[in-house]
Amino acid sequence: MYAVVKSGGKQYKVVVNDVLRVETLPGVKGDTVDLSQVLLVGDDSGIKTGAEVAGSKVTARIVQQVRSKKVLVFKRRRRKNYRRMQGHRQNLTELRITGIQP
Repeated sequence: MYAVVKSGGKQYKVVVNDVLRVETLPGVKGDTVDLSQVLLVGDDSGIKTGAEVAGSKVTARIVQQVRSKKVLVFKRRRRKNYRRMQGHRQNLTELRITGIQP
């Protein structure tokens, strides 16, 4: 069984025991999180979408709170001696999927 969930404006296809990184969710290591925005649930018998998955939810356990690799943003205008460099590291939550309730 698999599901497609929405978290932080992005969609993820998940299966039980998958580990995925999503935008920061509140909680500490070991907490349980319910992802209630389920868009699709699929298994051997078929696919359910829309109103069929209204009561579905995906449960996950927080593995750790991490930060992504640094992304460098460099702006430059030719012949104008204009240069700006900025770095960014996104805060992420690493989740392990523990269950899918259809």
